[in-house]
Amino acid sequence: MAGEGTGAQPPADIVVLGKVVDSYGLRGAIKVHPFADDPRSWGALPHWWLGREGDAPEAWRRVRLMRCREQSGVLVATLEGIVDRDASEALRGMLVGAPRVELPATESGEYYWGDLLGLDVVNVQGQSLGQVAGLIGTAANDVLRVDDGEGRERLLPFVDAVIRDVDVPGRRILVDWEADW
Repeated sequence: MAGEGTGAQPPADIVVLGKVVDSYGLRGAIKVHPFADDPRSWGALPHWWLGREGDAPEAWRRVRLMRCREQSGVLVATLEGIVDRDASEALRGMLVGAPRVELPATESGEYYWGDLLGLDVVNVQGQSLGQVAGLIGTAANDVLRVDDGEGRERLLPFVDAVIRDVDVPGRRILVDWEADW
């Protein structure tokens, strides 16, 4: 991968902020689907980190952010060393992240998506529904993808009527959701 990837040591605390979904134009720009509420603030970051889902932290590579703007719900960004459409298409599917220390602290009741991944999901009856495998951003609300470990996936809306408590340090989300739904 072009850019500064070879010289920078990846931090162990990368927070995933979005995913490269497409190239944009002929000069290497990319479209990034944001996983966070304030994607415009990413444009102030000097570097982004790119990696694939499941990659160990040392596999992530730092790239210098040259330009970034919001357009129609996605970010359009130019990265150093990504100079043509072929190079930007090679980034499709890559996750975009930043070290936690470079990001603003979350307010009470706010979470970075990466903080929710792997948390145990338990309903108010005390039944385990599985673990958070991912999140889906929709126009109406975010949706938790919960994997029960046996090949079944549940989609739970991330809304107050369903999500009763999020305990990140305790690694648990309490939900009002029946086990047989």
